[in-house]
Amino acid sequence: MFEKLGKNIEFQKVYREGKSKANKYLVMYVVKGESGPSRYGFSVSKKVGNSVVRHRITRLLRESVRKNDAQVTEGNRIVIIARNSVKDKNFRDVDGAVIHLLKLHGLLK
Repeated sequence: MFEKLGKNIEFQKVYREGKSKANKYLVMYVVKGESGPSRYGFSVSKKVGNSVVRHRITRLLRESVRKNDAQVTEGNRIVIIARNSVKDKNFRDVDGAVIHLLKLHGLLK
Protein backbone atom coordinates (compact mmCIF):
# COMPACT_ATOMS: atom_id res chain seq x y z
CA MET A 1 0.00 0.00 0.00
CA PHE A 2 1.36 3.42 -0.95
CA GLU A 3 1.40 6.38 1.44
CA LYS A 4 -0.60 9.54 0.84
CA LEU A 5 0.39 13.16 1.29
CA GLY A 6 -1.83 14.54 4.00
CA LYS A 7 -1.90 18.21 4.75
CA ASN A 8 -2.10 21.24 2.50
CA ILE A 9 1.39 22.28 3.68
CA GLU A 10 2.85 19.08 2.19
CA PHE A 11 1.15 19.79 -1.15
CA GLN A 12 2.40 23.40 -1.13
CA LYS A 13 5.97 22.22 -0.49
CA VAL A 14 5.81 19.90 -3.50
CA TYR A 15 4.38 22.68 -5.69
CA ARG A 16 7.10 25.12 -4.57
CA GLU A 17 10.15 22.88 -4.65
CA GLY A 18 9.16 20.20 -7.14
CA LYS A 19 9.75 19.78 -10.83
CA SER A 20 6.66 19.44 -13.00
CA LYS A 21 6.04 17.51 -16.18
CA ALA A 22 2.75 17.08 -17.98
CA ASN A 23 0.99 15.14 -20.70
CA LYS A 24 -2.46 15.40 -22.24
CA TYR A 25 -4.32 14.10 -19.18
CA LEU A 26 -2.19 14.77 -16.08
CA VAL A 27 0.39 17.06 -14.50
CA MET A 28 2.91 15.55 -12.08
CA TYR A 29 5.01 17.45 -9.54
CA VAL A 30 7.91 15.56 -7.95
CA VAL A 31 10.32 16.31 -5.10
CA LYS A 32 13.10 13.72 -5.05
CA GLY A 33 15.53 12.61 -2.39
CA GLU A 34 13.53 12.50 0.82
CA SER A 35 13.71 9.58 3.22
CA GLY A 36 11.18 6.78 3.51
CA PRO A 37 8.69 5.45 0.99
CA SER A 38 7.29 7.53 -1.85
CA ARG A 39 4.22 9.53 -0.87
CA TYR A 40 1.48 10.54 -3.28
CA GLY A 41 -1.13 13.27 -3.42
CA PHE A 42 -3.99 13.65 -5.88
CA SER A 43 -5.70 16.85 -6.97
CA VAL A 44 -8.85 16.94 -9.10
CA SER A 45 -10.29 20.43 -9.51
CA LYS A 46 -13.98 21.31 -9.64
CA LYS A 47 -13.36 22.43 -13.22
CA VAL A 48 -13.00 18.75 -14.17
CA GLY A 49 -16.57 17.83 -13.24
CA ASN A 50 -19.06 17.20 -10.48
CA SER A 51 -18.19 15.19 -7.37
CA VAL A 52 -19.07 11.84 -8.98
CA VAL A 53 -16.67 12.49 -11.87
CA ARG A 54 -13.92 13.82 -9.59
CA HIS A 55 -14.11 10.85 -7.25
CA ARG A 56 -14.06 8.42 -10.18
CA ILE A 57 -10.88 10.04 -11.51
CA THR A 58 -9.33 9.98 -8.04
CA ARG A 59 -10.10 6.26 -7.73
CA LEU A 60 -8.52 5.58 -11.15
CA LEU A 61 -5.39 7.53 -10.18
CA ARG A 62 -5.15 5.80 -6.81
CA GLU A 63 -5.47 2.36 -8.41
CA SER A 64 -2.84 3.19 -11.03
CA VAL A 65 -0.41 4.34 -8.33
CA ARG A 66 -1.15 1.26 -6.21
CA LYS A 67 -0.40 -0.98 -9.20
CA ASN A 68 2.84 0.80 -10.18
CA ASP A 69 4.24 1.81 -6.78
CA ALA A 70 6.52 -1.26 -6.53
CA GLN A 71 8.50 -0.05 -9.59
CA VAL A 72 8.90 3.55 -8.33
CA THR A 73 12.12 4.55 -6.56
CA GLU A 74 11.70 5.39 -2.86
CA GLY A 75 11.87 8.75 -1.16
CA ASN A 76 9.79 10.87 -3.53
CA ARG A 77 6.91 13.25 -2.87
CA ILE A 78 4.57 13.14 -5.86
CA VAL A 79 1.44 15.19 -6.58
CA ILE A 80 -0.70 14.19 -9.56
CA ILE A 81 -3.13 16.78 -10.92
CA ALA A 82 -5.92 15.73 -13.27
CA ARG A 83 -6.59 17.85 -16.33
CA ASN A 84 -10.04 18.41 -17.77
CA SER A 85 -9.39 16.04 -20.70
CA VAL A 86 -9.15 13.00 -18.39
CA LYS A 87 -12.82 12.93 -17.40
CA ASP A 88 -14.05 10.56 -20.13
CA LYS A 89 -11.05 8.23 -20.08
CA ASN A 90 -10.90 4.62 -18.89
CA PHE A 91 -8.38 3.04 -16.53
CA ARG A 92 -6.02 1.96 -19.31
CA ASP A 93 -5.65 5.55 -20.56
CA VAL A 94 -5.15 6.97 -17.05
CA ASP A 95 -2.67 4.23 -16.14
CA GLY A 96 -0.71 4.85 -19.35
CA ALA A 97 -0.57 8.58 -18.57
CA VAL A 98 0.73 7.92 -15.03
CA ILE A 99 3.42 5.53 -16.30
CA HIS A 100 4.43 8.02 -19.00
CA LEU A 101 4.95 10.79 -16.43
CA LEU A 102 6.83 8.47 -14.06
CA LYS A 103 9.20 7.65 -16.95
CA LEU A 104 9.62 11.35 -17.84
CA HIS A 105 10.65 12.09 -14.25
CA GLY A 106 12.97 9.07 -14.22
CA LEU A 107 11.27 7.50 -11.23
CA LEU A 108 10.90 3.93 -12.49
CA LYS A 109 13.49 1.41 -11.29
